[in-house]
Amino acid sequence: MEGMSIAPEQVQAPARDAVLFRSSPLRTFAAVSAILAVSYVAVSPIMALVVGGTGNRWWSTALQALVIGAVVAGGYAFSARAALSTWVRVSAGGLELAAQGSDPILLAWPDIKTVVVRRIGLRTVLDVTPVDLDRVHPVQGEDSGWPTMARTETGAVAFTADLSELWPGPRALRRELVLRTHP
Repeated sequence: MEGMSIAPEQVQAPARDAVLFRSSPLRTFAAVSAILAVSYVAVSPIMALVVGGTGNRWWSTALQALVIGAVVAGGYAFSARAALSTWVRVSAGGLELAAQGSDPILLAWPDIKTVVVRRIGLRTVLDVTPVDLDRVHPVQGEDSGWPTMARTETGAVAFTADLSELWPGPRALRRELVLRTHP
């Protein structure tokens, strides 16, 4: 399928101790659906007071909240943004990254200058700064290109990946990175 990154199952891990982190559309669907449903239930009585209505019965409001949450979360799950898969694999052999539909790359630990998991508003982002771009190895394929690159505050070029939909979550990835970079 064009525009999709290679699945991690299609790539041999560089070491046996590899830990895989990948985007989870079902987890995102459940989270967005739950947040919208709770928000709808919380706001409905307030809106009934504002517009002067008596409000719905509790079961009617709960049913509306579930339907609205599922429809909006389903729309997001099938949007172009959500269809772009991201995965990160951490092992003794290095860090593999395929972000938002890119081809996967491999950076051995000595080839990584910095690796940072940080927050930008509601999003969690991974920044991987290589020592030199010549030391970045495409895992296989050359169709989609490398993950998104951005300049860091120091002016260095880093690969950037949105970790908002990653499972296990960004905290688990951060712990795994600390174990690998600070033995």
